[in-house]
Amino acid sequence: MELASPNRYVRQRDEECGSTSEICSLSTFEIPPKNAPIERLRRWRQAALVLNASRRFRYTLDLKKDEEKEQIRSKIRAHAQVIRAALLFKEAGERDHPGLPPRIPILQNGSFGIFEEQLTSMTRDHNISTLEEYGGVKGLANLLKTNLERGISGDDAELARRRTVFGANTYPQKKGRSFWVFLWEACQDLTLVILMVAAVLSLVLGIKTEGIKEGWYDGASIAFAVILVIVVTAISDYKQSLQFQSLNEEKRNIRLEVIRGGRRIEISIYDIVVGDVVPLKIGDQVPADGILIIGHSLAIDESSMTGESKIVHKDQKAPFLMSGCKVADGYGNMLVTAVGIHTEWGLLMASISEDTGEETPLQVRLNGVATSIGFVGLGVAVVVLAVLLVRYFTGNTKNPDGSVQFIKGQTSVKAAVDGAIKMLTIAVTIVVVAVPEGLPLAVTLTLAYSMRKMMADKALVRRLSACETMGSATTICSDKTGTLTLNQMTIVEAYVGGEKIDPPEDVSLMSSTASSLLIEGIAQNTTGSVFEPERGGTIEITGSPTEKAILSWAVKLGMKFDDARSESSILHVFPFNSEKKRGGVAVHVGDSEVHVHWKGAAEIVLAQCTSWLGADGFVQPMTPDKLDAFKKLIEDMAAVSLRCISFAYRPYDLKNVPSEEQRDNWQLPEDDLILLAIVGMKDPCRPGVKDAVELCTHAGVKVRMVTGDSLQTAKAIALECGILTDADISEPTLIEGRVFRAKCISEREQIAEKIIVMARSSPNDKLQLVQALKRKGHVVAVTGDGTNDAPALHEADIGLAMGIQGTEVAKESSDIIILDDNFASVVRVVRWGRSVYANIQKFIQFQLTVNVAALVINVVAAFSSGEVPLNAVQLLWVNLIMDTLGALALATEPPTDQLMDRPPVGRREPLITNVMWRNLIVQALYQVTILLVLNFDGRSILHLKHTSREHADKVKNTFIFNTFVLCQIFNEFNARKPDEINVFGGVTKNHLFMGIIGITVLFQVLIIEFLGKFTSTVRLNWKLWLVSVAIGFISWPLAALGKFVPVSWGREQDDEAIRQGNSTDRA
Repeated sequence: MELASPNRYVRQRDEECGSTSEICSLSTFEIPPKNAPIERLRRWRQAALVLNASRRFRYTLDLKKDEEKEQIRSKIRAHAQVIRAALLFKEAGERDHPGLPPRIPILQNGSFGIFEEQLTSMTRDHNISTLEEYGGVKGLANLLKTNLERGISGDDAELARRRTVFGANTYPQKKGRSFWVFLWEACQDLTLVILMVAAVLSLVLGIKTEGIKEGWYDGASIAFAVILVIVVTAISDYKQSLQFQSLNEEKRNIRLEVIRGGRRIEISIYDIVVGDVVPLKIGDQVPADGILIIGHSLAIDESSMTGESKIVHKDQKAPFLMSGCKVADGYGNMLVTAVGIHTEWGLLMASISEDTGEETPLQVRLNGVATSIGFVGLGVAVVVLAVLLVRYFTGNTKNPDGSVQFIKGQTSVKAAVDGAIKMLTIAVTIVVVAVPEGLPLAVTLTLAYSMRKMMADKALVRRLSACETMGSATTICSDKTGTLTLNQMTIVEAYVGGEKIDPPEDVSLMSSTASSLLIEGIAQNTTGSVFEPERGGTIEITGSPTEKAILSWAVKLGMKFDDARSESSILHVFPFNSEKKRGGVAVHVGDSEVHVHWKGAAEIVLAQCTSWLGADGFVQPMTPDKLDAFKKLIEDMAAVSLRCISFAYRPYDLKNVPSEEQRDNWQLPEDDLILLAIVGMKDPCRPGVKDAVELCTHAGVKVRMVTGDSLQTAKAIALECGILTDADISEPTLIEGRVFRAKCISEREQIAEKIIVMARSSPNDKLQLVQALKRKGHVVAVTGDGTNDAPALHEADIGLAMGIQGTEVAKESSDIIILDDNFASVVRVVRWGRSVYANIQKFIQFQLTVNVAALVINVVAAFSSGEVPLNAVQLLWVNLIMDTLGALALATEPPTDQLMDRPPVGRREPLITNVMWRNLIVQALYQVTILLVLNFDGRSILHLKHTSREHADKVKNTFIFNTFVLCQIFNEFNARKPDEINVFGGVTKNHLFMGIIGITVLFQVLIIEFLGKFTSTVRLNWKLWLVSVAIGFISWPLAALGKFVPVSWGREQDDEAIRQGNSTDRA
């Protein structure tokens, strides 16, 4: 096997894929970790040697189903568009005949004034004229008994009634496959089918030749062994399937806010009912069909339903919202009018089964390994069969008593056929053992186990391949807010009227003009809300952490949220934009007076100000000296890791405000602003984040911080978190997004690896950094929570979306969702990623050792004597130990701290490393030597010369079988720690491993002592048992001695490269 090369991380241009990605043209059994072309997926399937296609390809993408799914999706989209087109023609006809009566009468429906069919029809057809007949959204809300501001009451009785009348927000899902389906699929293994046929023939011939009393054992024992393999395989596969089903349920369960009883509460998407009022903001998924109540610059991406990547602006003229679409911009509230199967999205999801199949690069590579080994095994089996048949029919095969088995013209046809069937059975069983069908499936097993355990570590895996790719990550580009910090913001410093307000909520230190303007701007220029219980109690504030901090400060200043919003009306909104780092609102405050309020990044808003509001409430000009003084304030706050926000406004004349029809394209005036206040928000670092960053650095994973905060704030937080170790750093280690984006592609590549902190970055800067790092050969993980982070999350090798603050758009573009938004959870994902690869290597080492030993022993014995010491039933039991049970024991080992002492796993690193070859050769050589010596000289070694030859051979072969199995049991412990002397560390904590070892030992004792008739074995005395155990036990000290043979993982060069890279970064 080739060693890992020093340029292991270097990517090359993939001509076939047409993009810069991991090399995918070198081997049939290699695919890129993301967006693999269909042709590559087809190619490796065609090249694989497969004995049971239905089982081997169960967890791979069903290419045929995928095409069918797209066809169904297209049909549903086309159907919806045809209905709408027909409706438009019909409405045009009605306009030409205004005397026609209204089409839909308003019918009474129990306690509601409208039927579900009417709602569904209107919403599905986007029928604006029907909506007008109901009195618009207000009239419809009355029919649905919904208060547009306070929502429904939300008590259990009302929710149940609405679900009964209008349906629940669920859709019929195809049931998962039952156990019997897995049993049937396990039966379809070609070799097992041949063995069953051979068992039946052997049974029939045995009964005819020896009578029913003795003749049924050979055939029945093979049949029983095959059935046992099938049942154990089906149980293992079925349990994996259940794990994937529960994880898929978790992925679909979106959490969102609704307004019930005047307050915002978080519920599951499945709990939404018709009549609910749902606030929507940028990045959200529209959870049901509905009608816009009020919206500000609301734009919807309807590509998931229409198939056209076009952003549709929503207003009172186009108020219909479709379930499953995403909010691309703006915010607003919607009234839910149809849920579940009554929506087009529900119809679509009910029509297509969600295919969980997805092959991973490691799975495909293992298919290649299995195919290579399989061809060798197939060749060996053919040779063994040929040798056995030639020796048999030429009279060179003898019975235990020394008589020749086949004599031409004397041996009956039945006996000859029976002998040939036994040889065929042995050859086919060698194929069963030699072709490691379970090897690619072991990846699925370890991924299923890892995904379930990662849920407990606060990580929800959306794409299987992300698990293993995370083990190869060489750099993590992390957000600051909420990931490295607690996301619990509070305003700790405030400057209003040029004076410091201490404490920040002391309104008596502000002028009345300043406080009223601040409260007006904060109340109207927000996507959050404040709920004040009517009977008193704790005030509830909702929104993003920044919004909550600002609203909390305003409440302490005396803001009554609902009153403040009612005193002025919103004319137009410019939603907060991560590119411009600010958001604005124009409000009509009475007569012809309009106020345009802005808030955002302190220095950016300050740059637009030409004056400031003094402590006396009068406007002062912004002189150069005063501007420098404000900048100094911002720098001082940023230096102590405070996030700085400026508030500003300007008066505007109502005459200059465009008409309502033209207002959508109105650019809010953002010059000549009057500075109102600058505040500093503290967001403390998460406990343990510094240790997590140090652990990453130690493991060869470089942590980079990409944030929208100012250079000073970013630097202070990076130092606090341990990302920066030296305060005296300069560009490009610490760089602003605008500087990075101004450089050409080649310049960006040159400095990308040196960048540790990027401040004032836009989502596009993050994307360009990811692309530059990937071109330099890095495997990049990226965290993100906003809608605009989606391109970077999609481009990265591993996209990590935040589960609490992340938008649905970000989550859908990601590979893994970090449920607690904590950087420490990201580091745990790295450990799990490395664990997946390590567990597969343990299983490969164990399985290949068994393969090599079993094949060599049987081949040598077949050539020399025409007899094989391990018969078909025994080989099937060995296959069960090394395949299904071995995978369960070794592929579910939990990650250890030692995994983080190694550099990242190279994408092109050989699956079988030098260390594994060393361990494998030592154990296989030991087993083969011992067992061949026993095979050829066992009678004298075991002191069996004084017994009959037939009994002596049976004892010898039983002893060989028993010793071989015990060697595998002892070697299973060795496989746990391929590079450590102590292989028992943490073994008692792995209950599954210990359970499987216990079951294997128990069954082995039962087979030898009580099932001799079925397995062609005899009982062994306690001395032979002790000798078998002793031979197996020797594999432990032998493995320990073998580990002193100096070989490498093939990672030293990479380790050195990473160390050099990290030292360069610090320089």
